[in-house]
Amino acid sequence: MRLEDYWGVGPKTSALLTDQLDDEQAIEAIESANVSALVDAGVSRGRATRILRRAAGADAMEKLATSDTRAVYDKILNLASASALTAGAADRIRVLTPLPDQTAATDRLNLVSRATKAWNRLEADDRDDLIEVFERYDASGETDQEAVGVTATLREIGFDGRHFPVLEGIDAGSLEEAAGALGAVREVDGDVTVTGGADDQLDQLREQLADARSMENDAFDIIDTVRDGSIRDLDTFQRSVIDHIATETEIPTNTIRRAAAEEAVDAADFVSGTLRELVADLESQETDQEESVASRLQSEIAAAGDDVETAVQAVPDLAFALSLGRFASRHELTRPSFVEDGIAVRQARNLFLSGDVQPVSYAVGQHDITNSRPDSIPSGDRVAVVTGANSGGKTTLLETLCSVAVMASMGLPVPAADAEVSWVDRVVFHRRHASFNAGVLESTLRSVVPPLVDSGRTLMLVDEFEAITEPGRAADLLNGLVDLTVQHQSLGAFVTHLAEDLAPLPDEARIDGIFAEGLTSDLELRVDYQPRYGTIGKSTPEFIVSRLVANADRRVVRQGFEELAGTVGEEAVQRTLSDVQWNGDDWQPRDTHKSFRSGGPVSAQDRRRLVCPSYGTHIVESSRIPRVATAWFRLTGTSYPTATLE
Repeated sequence: MRLEDYWGVGPKTSALLTDQLDDEQAIEAIESANVSALVDAGVSRGRATRILRRAAGADAMEKLATSDTRAVYDKILNLASASALTAGAADRIRVLTPLPDQTAATDRLNLVSRATKAWNRLEADDRDDLIEVFERYDASGETDQEAVGVTATLREIGFDGRHFPVLEGIDAGSLEEAAGALGAVREVDGDVTVTGGADDQLDQLREQLADARSMENDAFDIIDTVRDGSIRDLDTFQRSVIDHIATETEIPTNTIRRAAAEEAVDAADFVSGTLRELVADLESQETDQEESVASRLQSEIAAAGDDVETAVQAVPDLAFALSLGRFASRHELTRPSFVEDGIAVRQARNLFLSGDVQPVSYAVGQHDITNSRPDSIPSGDRVAVVTGANSGGKTTLLETLCSVAVMASMGLPVPAADAEVSWVDRVVFHRRHASFNAGVLESTLRSVVPPLVDSGRTLMLVDEFEAITEPGRAADLLNGLVDLTVQHQSLGAFVTHLAEDLAPLPDEARIDGIFAEGLTSDLELRVDYQPRYGTIGKSTPEFIVSRLVANADRRVVRQGFEELAGTVGEEAVQRTLSDVQWNGDDWQPRDTHKSFRSGGPVSAQDRRRLVCPSYGTHIVESSRIPRVATAWFRLTGTSYPTATLE
């Protein structure tokens, strides 16, 4: 196979890889999904990832049938790779693709389940230790020594074959010794060297040798230092030189005497000859000791035998598995069950939302999940039409179902308390697009219809189809998509505001609704994101009009919104304003109060809390006093009562 036969490898990329790697090395990097090798050769990480995804699972990537589905897939892998313990594990996560069949997905789920349980059982200190050894392994360039250190740490904190089969029978003690030995002995071009710190005696000999070499370079300085007026014969001078060398270095006196130049003819000859012999003697001792230490270290490595080789080969796989376990633990993911024909979730969360997220329960198709809410999740309907309030979470619901389906297809746990997922051939997720023209309609139909009518089963998740064409025709097209989904034994959830305009739906379809429930104390729309099954959702415009009335900052604008209130139900608007709970801290009146006619001028310093006796005790934030009070009294048609301001 040629380089350019791989998806995404054109002439420029091929030339770049060939320049940095030969063809064989480049092909091996692609086949082994080695992102780092391609990046080091000059390919951008994003492009390298896309090339390797296609190389690893070109057919499986066809399951991600639309660009919106692929966008969800990308977000999942970006989130998962953020939990990676090593750079290599992150690269492996980024090139994960949907798996070819349910058996492969089950195998990976087994792996991730074991890894998640292993990660969850760790104490905080053990997790920190494990993260630290993986970081050292990463920083070292994945050396054998650090690989053995990782494996030894895993064994020390209690992991064994029950958690990861590769750890079965590995002796932590021998691995620790081997790790130290691997770090101390190096073999380069057949020459074996021992690093510092491996043996005290070797370190001492190396220091003595360095001192002796330094003094050999300064032989004439030694003569000047030792010689003085009291030394009149050569014997005394020689003894003084030996004492001086011993004093200035850590070299034993006996070693220096053994090296003394006995046949020296004068002082200079004695000093240079003694130092030359001393250096040679210490070099011989250092070589002998290094060979002895290297032999001992290599014996320790050999004693660990297969454990070392196993550790070196296993650590990348262990890092990958534990990274996925860490991801699952961080996001409280649950293993899904594979079922024949449906997708169902209980207490599901959207992975891409932050803050306080309301979990929802939902399903299409057959399932056996029991909901904790009073109303059970319907089972048997192949298609659901989702209706309800703007900003009600309808698109988020579709994205959540898409995430669950894609993650299950990759053998990953999903963000739900319980989940049942059938194996589908394609996931069609189509977000609402705000363009309104024939080109957008045509491209949308081209992206959603062919996957639906091809052989196999499709999961259809389509958002507000009416946004790209005339509402009347959109209802007809949506009816057609629902009918096609049922006819082709597929599953689907379609978001629309046109539920009342749809023709009678097939028996296998139902309509669900998301409802707005009121306003918050900040006059924001409050929505119950949990769909109510079998009913059309309402966006309840009285809540919107109530907010507009309360927030109007000019009298003429407020009067316009008050007139509009009559069209959506004046009583509903009045009730909505009354129901808003302005309940800050417990309010206690002070000794002195000010009175004013609501709607009249209130100075900035007086805008604090207002008590309006005519409709109960409501404490209103200061900035809302003129608007809220005026709106209420106008809508009720009462005279302006006296209100007290704290």
